[in-house]
Amino acid sequence: MACATIHVGLTVPQLLRGASRILPTHSALVVLRHSAFCYCTVNSTIKSKRKMDHLERTANNFRQEAISQAKVCGISNESETVKRLRLAITNKDFTFKAGQWVDFFIPGLSVVGGFSMCSSPGLLKREGILELAVKHTDHPPAHWIHTECTLDSEVALRVGGDFFFDPQPGDSPVKLVLIAGGVGINPLFSILLHIADLHGYQDGKGNGYKMGTVKLYYSAKNSSQLLFKKNILGLMNAFPGKIMCHFHVTQQSSPICEELRPHVTEGRISQKDLEKHVSEDTLWYICGPPPMIESISKLLSDIGVPRNCIFFEKWW
Repeated sequence: MACATIHVGLTVPQLLRGASRILPTHSALVVLRHSAFCYCTVNSTIKSKRKMDHLERTANNFRQEAISQAKVCGISNESETVKRLRLAITNKDFTFKAGQWVDFFIPGLSVVGGFSMCSSPGLLKREGILELAVKHTDHPPAHWIHTECTLDSEVALRVGGDFFFDPQPGDSPVKLVLIAGGVGINPLFSILLHIADLHGYQDGKGNGYKMGTVKLYYSAKNSSQLLFKKNILGLMNAFPGKIMCHFHVTQQSSPICEELRPHVTEGRISQKDLEKHVSEDTLWYICGPPPMIESISKLLSDIGVPRNCIFFEKWW
């Protein structure tokens, strides 16, 4: 999910003290087929009439009440326009589900950001680390991350979101198709990493949930803008036949590297690509620009995918 803006007449310490009053919270129904931000219908439209800020747009979403302190412990360039942050979480009770986002509070800045996690809950459990990948824009939190954020910078986070994949032991096995556009890959990469963790537990430690196959379709303008591509290829190699990916590029002008080339198609994701995955036990997760989500959800409706199997989250 992309960053969004809210301007409030409060300092950050006031925000942190009164955060539970900024927005109402509600309990989330943790049911696999109803775990998304919303689902698509044949006759509905998901176009926004205006661009809302992050807190307004997510006012009816689940939010944890707790706000946790975090310290930046790693900064790297994921692409020419995207920075990847590693954040050390000091609160041992901090948790999130793969696909969720955080409210991002920056000391001295009265604008609250919203960014989806691009790491797995397993990494947090193992190392106390959470990762975000943020595209450079003029939006104040994103601008701060790209121009002022340094190692040891301190921020505060609050988890929210109803778009997630969180199967429990004993749940029926499902297959997943993940469809990402641009930086909409973030929550889907978190889900993909969580699936890898589930496969790892399944193969070695007996997690109790039998994960089905997953196919990721990821579209960007060109191969340089495909985030996490080396990580994704590594997951495919580590879990052959279980985790699969196909990249799509729409404005490629330079040669595609040899390692990536077998997995890349020039052109948009098509009905032919997706219809082969239609089955009663397949769930579809989509994240990207609203026009892409509208197009893909209409396509899925046309090929007979039930609306309660389609989940999406929009980013701006």
